[in-house]
Amino acid sequence: MPEEGAVPAPETSPTRGPAGRSGFVTFVGRPNVGKSTLTNALVGEKVAITSDKPQTTRRAIRGIVNRPGGQLVIVDTPGLHKPRTLLGQRLNDLVEQVLGDVDVIGFCVPATEKVGPGDRRIAESLSGYGRAKKVAIVTKTDAATREQITERLIEVDQLREDWAAVIPLSALTRDQLDVLTDELLTLMPEGPALYPDDVVTDESTEDRIAEIIREAALDGVRDELPHSIAVTIEDIAERDTGSLTDVYANIVVERDSQKAIIIGHKGSRLRDVGTRARAQIEPLLGTKVFLKLHVRVAKEWQRDPKQLGRLGF
Repeated sequence: MPEEGAVPAPETSPTRGPAGRSGFVTFVGRPNVGKSTLTNALVGEKVAITSDKPQTTRRAIRGIVNRPGGQLVIVDTPGLHKPRTLLGQRLNDLVEQVLGDVDVIGFCVPATEKVGPGDRRIAESLSGYGRAKKVAIVTKTDAATREQITERLIEVDQLREDWAAVIPLSALTRDQLDVLTDELLTLMPEGPALYPDDVVTDESTEDRIAEIIREAALDGVRDELPHSIAVTIEDIAERDTGSLTDVYANIVVERDSQKAIIIGHKGSRLRDVGTRARAQIEPLLGTKVFLKLHVRVAKEWQRDPKQLGRLGF
């Protein structure tokens, strides 16, 4: 039996032939346990936005990890929660669909918080996905004491009897990330790479820009506002000189009062959102960016099937 974290040496390059391993993994857990941060750390590039606000992730975003032993395709999903809106229900439905398709499910619990009813409920629900192997991950160890980490490992280990591994790690300091990557690869089926070596995500450039803008808009807003923010891209056009790209985007909210919050006093907050978003969009596009943001109101869009459809949910 191989040591924890050991990967059998492939006979040929895993990205060229069947001697390597490849497959899909998703991380589940309560909102805000660090799933998107972990995804970005493993990929080595920002493919999923992060925020201290729960329910930041709204789509199944695929991040690709290439290693000598093979390829992991990480499907970053929204956190499982009790839905209060049609949007919330659709996000939960999305997670259910992903869980039924992946090879490995990584169950995440932060080292800084005791295991609670929500964690137990999610851990129990994994029995409904028999084909997927299960790994328990204790996240945010950089922010926890050694006693907290030990306590959490014991609590998590007792949640199920079929964990393939229980791994503590920190996405922030990258501690134990290689252990997790190696463990995930050993659990994947043998097969060639599913994506080319140079691809880090299957997200379109338009979708990545929309998410960058939404992340900037989420920063510092009141607790009741994050769920009401959506972003749509109207146009992305490179100018003839090739050194400047025009990006026109809408920030969508549900009420006029929310629009005022996003814009801020004399437009100060919207300008700040634009500045922070542009700083991330420019490296992505490889040019300077002229970013034009417009804030519009779509009444109660989280509960309106037609509005949800227009916004891509």
